[in-house]
Amino acid sequence: MPFSHPPARVSDVNRPVVEEFRANAGRVGGMFEGGDLLLLTTVGARTGREQTVPLGFVREEPESGDPGPGRLLVVASAGGAPRHPDWYRNLLAHPMVRVEVGEDDFGAVAVPLEGAARERAFAHVVERAPGYADHQAATARALPVVRLERPYVDAPFTGFGDKLREVHTWLRTQLRHVRDETEAYFAARERGGTAAPPAVPGLRIRQHCLAFCESLHTHHTLEEQGALPAILRAHPHLAPAVERLRAEHRVVDALRARLVALLDGVAESDPERFRAELVRMTRELEAHLDYEEEVLIPPLDLLPPPPG
Repeated sequence: MPFSHPPARVSDVNRPVVEEFRANAGRVGGMFEGGDLLLLTTVGARTGREQTVPLGFVREEPESGDPGPGRLLVVASAGGAPRHPDWYRNLLAHPMVRVEVGEDDFGAVAVPLEGAARERAFAHVVERAPGYADHQAATARALPVVRLERPYVDAPFTGFGDKLREVHTWLRTQLRHVRDETEAYFAARERGGTAAPPAVPGLRIRQHCLAFCESLHTHHTLEEQGALPAILRAHPHLAPAVERLRAEHRVVDALRARLVALLDGVAESDPERFRAELVRMTRELEAHLDYEEEVLIPPLDLLPPPPG
């Protein structure tokens, strides 16, 4: 998720904690001393302004066969308040978030868990941090449990061409998530009573789709403003190819907008229409990414690395 100026907003209450966290590689004193703390930066649902908050977190149990430490879980408890905290409403609108843990700083997709997955995760959280049980007892709302899914581990910079491949891998992964989760949702809906779909359909579909769409839009914007003009200056003979890419950007952007509109009514949408639209977008996007790699990677590989 690109971060623009002005810097992320931090409330007066949270500012000392955030400053201490960043000055001491994630270690803080006071009420947070000894606890697992992260900084979460979201984009405001109404303001569009980035906002940073300190949150406690619990590591999710690694899946079978996964040697890693598990993904991070945060709970939108607000201390048991009757309303969801602002940061939770923000990530529903903009799933791409920024996470700081210790000295680590990375982008993630924020996915609220549903149904049995939420119940298992909340039980795991309460086992590790019992105070959340008190927060749940204080409010009638079910406290959302949010998984922060790290899309990939940032690799050392080896060239602009490799960075483009990394972005494309991320985009393809998010689109695959949307396809897989859409199929799982519609399959449950079609089975009916034997395996009913979730009461709030498609939160995972929605979050991954929005993450994909936001990332795609940002990727194209950065190309239009930076990569494509730089390549034209260095390789003017590529002007026809660059013009084709710009035309494809407009086509893919229109498909992206239609997919978001379709997703808003996923609970009532016709499965075949949804699948057909998704298949069409997938084909056009894959063809666009393939062509982009064919045209852009060779000249990008020749560009010198950025200073520093």
